[in-house]
Amino acid sequence: MPSTHTSLHYHLVFSTKERQPLITNELRDDLYGYLGGIVKHQGGIPLAIGGIEDHIHALVGLTATHRLDHFMRELKAASSGWIRRERNANFAWQNGYGAFAVGAGNLEKVKSYIRNQAEHHKGKDFKKEYVELLEFGGVDYDPRYLW
Repeated sequence: MPSTHTSLHYHLVFSTKERQPLITNELRDDLYGYLGGIVKHQGGIPLAIGGIEDHIHALVGLTATHRLDHFMRELKAASSGWIRRERNANFAWQNGYGAFAVGAGNLEKVKSYIRNQAEHHKGKDFKKEYVELLEFGGVDYDPRYLW
């Protein structure tokens, strides 16, 4: 085969340090745009970015040459640096993240899920949501080390 073709999409989830409600209404839209810019700068495609006060969800398309750990380190470091410089000197992301592969046939469903985070979280906190994502994704985890 003379070329490489991939369909690599990830649903990324990460929270503010200690799940503090630091993503204010005033910050939210600018942060989502900034995160999208970081994704593009790294050669990825931002398909949806959303969340609530204490965490972010992002659906991104990556290439075969991306290393997820490097991609996430840059996404979190660049965005937290921008927030600290421009908006909140005490801002920080929690260590770690969740990354879940998304098949092409489920992209619209995940986009909708991400866009409706505020409504979704009226009945469910981040901890419960995250455990459900882990279990749905078949991810082994030790509850002692989630929070």
